[in-house]
Amino acid sequence: MKIPFTKAHGAKNDFLLTWEADAPEEGRAELARAICDRHTGIGADGWMVIAPLRDAEADGSLQLYNSDGGTAEISGNGTRCAAALLIRQGFAASVIRVRTGAGIKTLRLLERHGLGFRFEMDMGRPEILAERGFLTLAGGPLDVTLVGVGNPQCAVPVETFDFDWRTMGAEIESHHHFPQRTNVSFVRAVDEHTIEVRLWERGAGETMSSGTGSAGAAVAAVARGMAKSPISVRTPGGTLDLRWETNVYLIGPAEIVAEGEFLL
Repeated sequence: MKIPFTKAHGAKNDFLLTWEADAPEEGRAELARAICDRHTGIGADGWMVIAPLRDAEADGSLQLYNSDGGTAEISGNGTRCAAALLIRQGFAASVIRVRTGAGIKTLRLLERHGLGFRFEMDMGRPEILAERGFLTLAGGPLDVTLVGVGNPQCAVPVETFDFDWRTMGAEIESHHHFPQRTNVSFVRAVDEHTIEVRLWERGAGETMSSGTGSAGAAVAAVARGMAKSPISVRTPGGTLDLRWETNVYLIGPAEIVAEGEFLL
């Protein structure tokens, strides 16, 4: 079986995109694990099944599978990649509405240079579930902020990244407090309008960047008085810019880098 794909990334958070007409209806979890494997597959943080739409509400839709085969409600970086593909194929113009598992998200194209795009995305209204909470981990209690941005986010304020945050991220992701697991961000304040993050994502592990993770980290930083909107979020894959009004607006890139077929 041949599975066509387009590969794109948003600040090095990478995805494989397949049109719904080309994706088998059965076995998608297994396919996601296979195609996203970085040694025996194409390699990506997630796989998305994309469908163009011609209705009054949306220009396209996406179904997101993490690299472990589990489904996710939304990815901020991934939705920008889907919008880039929809524009490239002529299904949308400068304003793009994408139906996700977290509802319809509207993106505005700010600039385009060939296969490189830059969007402002309305992430919706965030929900602060716990401004200051404590999780009991193997190493003791941990101070966290819990945020909903279409998917669950656990933000951990830190002074430095000089500790084993990956092991801690994996422990938090599967903590019994989160029956559906959670995304985790470790957040360090740089200045009044800048934070730096490290990201451990549900079903994908360490990622170079995350749109929803950056949104959750920024909301947590504002709520805790660590920073003020607008905020530049420094990730290992690049900087994303956010502002929090009633809704959170995320500005970031999307770049299409490859096309091909995965032989299953």
